[in-house]
Amino acid sequence: MTQDLLESVKDGVATLTLNRPDRLNAMSGPMLDALLEALPRLADDASVGVVILTGAGRGFCAGGDVKAMAEGREFGGDTLEDKAQGLRAKMEVSRWLHEMPKPAIAMVRGAAAGAGLSLAMACDLRVASDTARFATAFARVGYSGDFGGSWFLTQLVGTAKARELYYTAEILDAAQALALGLVNRVVPDARLEEETRTLATRLAHGPRVALRYMKRNMNAAEAGTLKDSLDLEAWHHTRTGFTEDHKEAAKAFVDKREPVFRGR
Repeated sequence: MTQDLLESVKDGVATLTLNRPDRLNAMSGPMLDALLEALPRLADDASVGVVILTGAGRGFCAGGDVKAMAEGREFGGDTLEDKAQGLRAKMEVSRWLHEMPKPAIAMVRGAAAGAGLSLAMACDLRVASDTARFATAFARVGYSGDFGGSWFLTQLVGTAKARELYYTAEILDAAQALALGLVNRVVPDARLEEETRTLATRLAHGPRVALRYMKRNMNAAEAGTLKDSLDLEAWHHTRTGFTEDHKEAAKAFVDKREPVFRGR
């Protein structure tokens, strides 16, 4: 058990808090191991509809631990192969956030930099405080980038802008990130938690089966052809038509009332 990651569940929403505030929540081995344990478990937990990822204190996540980098102990192993394999195993965190069968929301206050930005981008949605700052940051420490950041950023802002942000390590404020489509919403810092939890609770109380298949459709569309997407949508749309949630929503529409979804 580690205190580098805190976990709570309330009203169908699980919150994972990166908890190294004295280091702006820079990643640690125990933190990543805890995430790799928590995400698959929460993905299978029927009581959880949405996962929020956030950071303790004044930052979201500053990325890798630069002090550990300077001491040469950021990654385990002695050989290049061992270090690369060790890093790749930790990077499964990004894949779980992106592919888990329920929405993941990054709640960002302060700095989201380097691999911390990668984790935020791996989530489905990003709600940012007006204090948030975003940077790829890798060029500043002579690294090329990890945790899927180059893939996620290209998907979100396009290849030309993604390359510029990687090469220059420019720092973006919340307004710039919103204009680029890097974040979905910017809210006053004092309302960050309230606004994010309102969104998360709304999704958690929504048609969970349909949301799961929507996420599959969106992920497939990132790399597939139009034909692939049409085929997948046809199957998933038909499948969700058999759910209790769909039947309830159709009846509620006729009755002119709000539907009560049960995730079935």
